[in-house]
Amino acid sequence: MEFLVASSIGLLSACGVYMLLRGRTFPVVIGLSLLSYAVNVFLFAMGRLQVDMPPILSDSATGYTDPLPQALVLTAIVISFGMTAVIVVLALRTYLEIGNDHVDGLPGGPTDSGETK
Repeated sequence: MEFLVASSIGLLSACGVYMLLRGRTFPVVIGLSLLSYAVNVFLFAMGRLQVDMPPILSDSATGYTDPLPQALVLTAIVISFGMTAVIVVLALRTYLEIGNDHVDGLPGGPTDSGETK
């Protein structure tokens, strides 16, 4: 189970970094979202993955799971949603002002084939 979680965190991080290095704004937004998902899974995994354990310590429970990572992930989800919304609005505004969706923001940015205008 730990190998699967660690592999998924690594895959999400690698795909997120790859998408961040693209030349258009939409893949950059997707890359930031993938990186935020990777951080959320990492934070959740730091709380020791336990199944069927209560988050509150009681006399009848044999063990408990740490509720702090769950609260951190919930907060991180809200923050990443707000961050994604702001980035999408900025990308849309840049596209409407400049006329293209290149990350560098230059009006005569490179084309898809790699050539410059």
